Amino acid sequence: MTIDPKKPADVARALIACESVTPDDGGALALLESLLTPLGFAIERPVFTAEDTPDIENLYARRGEGEVFLFAGHTDVVPPGDVSKWRHDPFVGAAEAGELYGRGAVDMKGAIACMVAAVARRPDAGPVAFLITGDEEGPAINGTSKLIDWAVAGGERFSACLLGEPSNPTALGDEIKVGRRGSLSGTVTISGVQGHVAYPHRADNPVRKLPKALSALMDEALDDGTNHFQPSNLEVVSVESGAGAFNVIPGEAKLRFNIRYNDRHDANSLRRLIAGRLDGALGAGGYGLDWEPHTGDAFLTPPGAFSATVADAVEAETGRRPALTTTGGTSDARFIKSFCPVVEFGLVGQTMHQVDERVSLADLETLTRIYERVLEKATAR
Repeated sequence: MTIDPKKPADVARALIACESVTPDDGGALALLESLLTPLGFAIERPVFTAEDTPDIENLYARRGEGEVFLFAGHTDVVPPGDVSKWRHDPFVGAAEAGELYGRGAVDMKGAIACMVAAVARRPDAGPVAFLITGDEEGPAINGTSKLIDWAVAGGERFSACLLGEPSNPTALGDEIKVGRRGSLSGTVTISGVQGHVAYPHRADNPVRKLPKALSALMDEALDDGTNHFQPSNLEVVSVESGAGAFNVIPGEAKLRFNIRYNDRHDANSLRRLIAGRLDGALGAGGYGLDWEPHTGDAFLTPPGAFSATVADAVEAETGRRPALTTTGGTSDARFIKSFCPVVEFGLVGQTMHQVDERVSLADLETLTRIYERVLEKATAR
């Protein structure tokens, strides 16, 4: 089947047909190479490795000389779940009633298809590059963070980056992401002495200390927000204890939590803050605190010329002026923000990660035109 790179629906359908569930590539990067090479792009596909993580192949494509405008994204997708519950096979790219169904339709193969169509329609625009990973939905260790370091070490420099995450809550033109909160997770372990429930004086039940720990973590707000960010928030996501029988006092209790935080904090300051609160509630040394590996603090691309360029393009094609927001989860923009201004604008995210993930075919065309406008303005000399 011949794929017309100027038609985003054709490209999206072909990408959806690649079963690229992290860490499998499913042929998605080879497909992109086959489409971008005839458009004048030089392609490299470095593979990065790390202990206890899958090897990940990535793609870097460049057209033109000098400092480049960067399109970024990922071709890996989350598992489809129970395929029998889907209206259409999640790895076919079936169209029905003006919508294209498939895993990755909005997160984010559809946006990548629009990027490809934009550069195909604007053959003279550049310098421009693609930075595409297969490790965004997984550990995010051997993907964008290493790929951008690799590119910079090779002499690449970037004027700005547009990441195609599904930034719009309900309709195309809702929001541009100009930053993201940081994420930090930890586990509190409270030790006691296991014993028989009929002889509590011979045991020390750690569950009795859980209310103090929960209060220390959750009762007092972390902050009241900033000009661009909502207040930071800590949520306890699980509480575990028990020795497996009703007549046994447990010897240990654990609670796990996650913090989504704004730019008033960084990981180290939060670690100190949480430890101080727990010291006050349980006593120094009265608990164990283990932190999960941390991959990025909150960041902000201050509103300026580049965010205005994207907003102008969105408004020109949709008639709506998008809000500049920092809500939602983490994204690979956290790895790019140190090298150039980066904003996120993609499709409508209502069905991402769901059964029957789907995208409006009309939105694919509109997003392509938006990307064309951004590309033309961002690469004008």
